Amino acid sequence: MRTTTFAAALLTAALTACSSGPRVPDWQLNAAGATERATAAYMEGKSAVAEREFGLARSQVGSTAQPALAIRIELLRCAVQVAALVFEECPGFTPLQPDASAADQAYARYLAGRATPADAALLPEPQRAVAGASSDMAAASAAAAISDPLSRMVAAGALMRANRATPELVTTAINTASAQGWRRAVLAWLNVQLQRAEQAGDSAEAERLRRRIKLASTP
Repeated sequence: MRTTTFAAALLTAALTACSSGPRVPDWQLNAAGATERATAAYMEGKSAVAEREFGLARSQVGSTAQPALAIRIELLRCAVQVAALVFEECPGFTPLQPDASAADQAYARYLAGRATPADAALLPEPQRAVAGASSDMAAASAAAAISDPLSRMVAAGALMRANRATPELVTTAINTASAQGWRRAVLAWLNVQLQRAEQAGDSAEAERLRRRIKLASTP
């Protein structure tokens, strides 16, 4: 399972099928669109829209009675929260856990900042080098090398949750969120950088960051 992911996989399958294969079931198209919209809305700070779209996606995959599909949606929901530094439990995943694969369980631990060395090989490929890095600097470099913006943000959030976030990682996360226009995420990471500047007594840097935060906070 890729981090960005379930929605992208469904959309790819849908486009392929529409062009040359059997008709794609409505649930698949609807779930793909809903997860894409939910992810974008959450990262942009549109919580009500995100909640509605994730609910729609769960409803659509529920019609298949396949726990694996519901698990992927709930792990995606957890992943976007981690990317935006919202470190909560994943209540939607908990009741599905008995049906989760070893890879799903490893990914859930990774998102919670509790990955074990053995988990690294089970993670989505973009996250393996991050989880298996021998130092925080190496982990930050591995995260920065991830090509997909959301996967990169998820890696940064997982490292932050595990207390492994270097200054370089924070900068990578801010730049990534800024480039995508992800207001919720950029504000969360700017506040991390602001807190560190204040702790270091760097008043000029703190003022610069407050100006950026004010700009991003203005609708």
